[in-house]
Amino acid sequence: MPELKVGDPAPDFEATSDSGARVKLSDYRGKRVVVYFYPKDDTPGCTTQACSFRDNYAEIEEQNAVVLGISPDDASSHRKFKTKFNLPFTLLVDEDHAIAEKYGVWGEKTSFGKTYMGIIRSHFVVDETGKIVAIHYNVKPDASLPEALEALKTA
Repeated sequence: MPELKVGDPAPDFEATSDSGARVKLSDYRGKRVVVYFYPKDDTPGCTTQACSFRDNYAEIEEQNAVVLGISPDDASSHRKFKTKFNLPFTLLVDEDHAIAEKYGVWGEKTSFGKTYMGIIRSHFVVDETGKIVAIHYNVKPDASLPEALEALKTA
């Protein structure tokens, strides 16, 4: 698992969005980007996390930032999740978890005594030049937005 550090260049990626468009992280140079990884569309924790970004999106935009949510779900699942909760930001498909692996957030998890591989809920704040200015691994769904906003305001 790569160990990214603050100051490292954010690994670039290209993925299909909820709208079917191809999106690259480098498309957002000149803006700040909150890249967040979540396990599954329309589950309680993931909904809490997504809706907190939604509810504070104007404040995120005031910081010259956008949000990209990434999970292994397909574009159809992302569209349903985005529509159901009126999410104003882009969701990206990472079915083969290649992006998650670049960011070191695909790993072993345990639930109800079972061990399996999955997304480790995390977010990264990337500055206008593509450098990582904040990293939060194993973030709690309700803590992701406040931590990301704080990083945007202080970075």
